Amino acid sequence: MQNATYDVRVYKTEVRKNTSGKVTSYRVQWATAGKPWKKTFRNSSQADAYRSALITATREGEAFSLLTGEPVKWHRPERPEMSWYEFACKFADYKWKTASAKYRQDIARALTAATPALLATTKGKPDDVTLRTAMRRWAFNTKQRAEASGEMAEALAWLARNTMPVSTLAEVATARAVLDAATSRLNGSLAATSTVRRHKTILQNAMDYAGELELLTGNPIRSLKWTAPKVAYEVDRRSVVNPAQAGRLLAEVKAQKPSGRRLVAFFGAMYYAALRPEEVINLREDNVVLPELVEDPDTGNMEEPTDGWGELHLTAATSFAGREWTDDGSLYEERALKHRAEGQTRVVPCPPPLTRLLRAHLAEFGAGRGGRVFVGVRGGELAGITYRRVWNKARENALTAKEVQTPLAKRPYDLRHACVSTWLNAGVPATQVAEWAGHSVDVLLKIYAKCIVGQDEAAKRRISDALSGHG
Repeated sequence: MQNATYDVRVYKTEVRKNTSGKVTSYRVQWATAGKPWKKTFRNSSQADAYRSALITATREGEAFSLLTGEPVKWHRPERPEMSWYEFACKFADYKWKTASAKYRQDIARALTAATPALLATTKGKPDDVTLRTAMRRWAFNTKQRAEASGEMAEALAWLARNTMPVSTLAEVATARAVLDAATSRLNGSLAATSTVRRHKTILQNAMDYAGELELLTGNPIRSLKWTAPKVAYEVDRRSVVNPAQAGRLLAEVKAQKPSGRRLVAFFGAMYYAALRPEEVINLREDNVVLPELVEDPDTGNMEEPTDGWGELHLTAATSFAGREWTDDGSLYEERALKHRAEGQTRVVPCPPPLTRLLRAHLAEFGAGRGGRVFVGVRGGELAGITYRRVWNKARENALTAKEVQTPLAKRPYDLRHACVSTWLNAGVPATQVAEWAGHSVDVLLKIYAKCIVGQDEAAKRRISDALSGHG
């Protein structure tokens, strides 16, 4: 450390007297790296207190300034104080510009869950539902905070007056209470594993930001001894449909009114090309490359080629976010493909069954606004609640009562799992499957490890062949 030393000696206090022998002052004397220093006080108690402070600093190993002669920390500026509420709003604003609409919601949920652990008092506190609503929808929403009114504005005003300073998070007990609150449900039980991990990460990022603002000297959340809940990464093999089950499901989707016919190819894109729902929603007509029709030599009609493989060129994904979280006030937000940078694309093969579904869909319904392949009945955005409702009804009709009680195809996303499992079990190299599915190879094999069938038997046969004739 420049201009500082640990070489300090503190001497006895000098009692100063006038010519008549009357005590006039008390002088504390010490030296830093051989340089003498002195400070005079009117009474002995002041001098003793100052000398004791110097001695305590030397015993605790404090560095002394060669410029002032006193411990360095005595001349450091006081850390600024900021209430948790003010800081949480500031953190939400800091992250808003670069965060996706869905991640903005995640930040608001994490901060809302953590805040009750940092209330300075409960006197005059609004009821829990009002307080949480005010935080989640208004306080931690940069776009809407200033528009809060009525009881929401009153709740935020109460929070602004009654949260602890951020500096209290330096205490281990407080930091742990905040982490516990952020990773728990309202009834006190542990939240879902994905929520726990997400909220902890957000809190850690918030504490890093508090360090940048010099509100804290370290990150109290990162320093806690805490065991993350185990995550089951593998796809549940019971959720994966076989081709016959998939066929029944798509047939039942088609029977659902009024949206079913519009959604057969929608779910087909998940089952035959492993698209995520948000990728199917964003699919546009110019992303779909279908093979040319061929002329039947007998009838002269144009027909689908028997090996009619096409391609899907994915450029972005569109997910539901809510008007209050998007910059332009739309319900949906278009973002880069998952695990890819802005502008990167992914090409996925379109097998003959999907080729036929997409061609029939475009022939019957055409492209919607902006060239979208899939839109709602009235031409607007395809709502998540619409396709989930159709799927749930089709599942009830297509599966047996016993199958309905199992995880089999419980979510539309399970169709993507079925497709990737089919590719792997067909012997497609993992590197190629990972590229088509938009995964890394490591993640792919970790997620689908239990869905690759037949390889254990092949491995046993190879071992038997190697051991034959030896025993």
